[in-house]
Amino acid sequence: MHATPKPAVATTVAVDLAKDVFELAYADAQGRIVARRRLGRAAFARVFDNHAPLRIVMEACGSAHHWARRFQRQGHAVTLLPAHDVRPYVHRSKTDRADAAGLLEAQRCGAIRPVPVKTPQQQGIQGLHRVREFHKAQRTAAINLLRGLLREFGVAVPMGATKVRPAVLAALEDAEHALPMTLRPALAALLDAVAQAEDRMRAVEDQLAAFAAEDLRSQRLQRAGGVGLLTATALSASVGDFDRFPSGRHFASSLGLTPREHSSGTRRRLGRVTKRGDVYLRMLLIHGARAVLRSAKVARQRQQPLDRTRAWALALAERVGHNKAAVALANKTARRLWAAEHHRTSFDPDHVSAPAPTP
Repeated sequence: MHATPKPAVATTVAVDLAKDVFELAYADAQGRIVARRRLGRAAFARVFDNHAPLRIVMEACGSAHHWARRFQRQGHAVTLLPAHDVRPYVHRSKTDRADAAGLLEAQRCGAIRPVPVKTPQQQGIQGLHRVREFHKAQRTAAINLLRGLLREFGVAVPMGATKVRPAVLAALEDAEHALPMTLRPALAALLDAVAQAEDRMRAVEDQLAAFAAEDLRSQRLQRAGGVGLLTATALSASVGDFDRFPSGRHFASSLGLTPREHSSGTRRRLGRVTKRGDVYLRMLLIHGARAVLRSAKVARQRQQPLDRTRAWALALAERVGHNKAAVALANKTARRLWAAEHHRTSFDPDHVSAPAPTP
């Protein structure tokens, strides 16, 4: 008489997140799927209540951090995987069932680095940055519309956002100008919209400044050249602990600031930067590098002393051009920021790396 095999015990569950319908795939210790469930939002919110501890695997997508914090409070171990790393593990057609199965396969790959679960404060600071970008886009759209409308009536507004308001007011106050009276109230309303967007941007910046005043990491990051309030708070909220990256190169690579490589055998080919990772952080670092380059050029014209970083950036700009030098300087800044955080030291623009010891 043969013994009845014991049913497989699920130790891991992959969750394909959605707005209303959630697909769950339960797997045993060997990674075999032993059960599947498809739940609505209300049922999914209660599915792990009073459940034995599980490893829950999800993509780092919308609402993932919210659910991760909820499940961690219930005693479960949560792993968030980058969506672009999970995609190759989804076989055949794209369905919710295939996505859940792909998550189970991806979490077994040790080369995929999980995304740390963000705190509500970190997500709040990221939200403030998104709100500021929204108001900035509204301001830019209103300014461009004003420029285009006035150009139709022979008014060329000079370059620079600060020169738009005086030019528009001058045209509105000129009673003999060809600008139709029916259009003038609408142009005045657009001017008010620009002013309101600027006020809201300043209000968000005040909130970010209040956060930075209490966040030691943001204060340390602002000591680096080309890193101001926006960049420091965005890095602190998005990256969190810099030590989760093995090296500065890994950190710069996560921001898309390292060259794309297509090498084989003894031939090594490096192309343009990958532009992977967080677009917003990369943009902030590159704009900061442009500001450093500009200040270095002004300092050289005034015959003021330059630190090693700015002197290197100017020499590089003369060889490869301003834009490539700005990206290279952003790469160097990212790597040095990682090193300063990793070694708990202040950012030093004159730092010289010690040569590696010979074996």
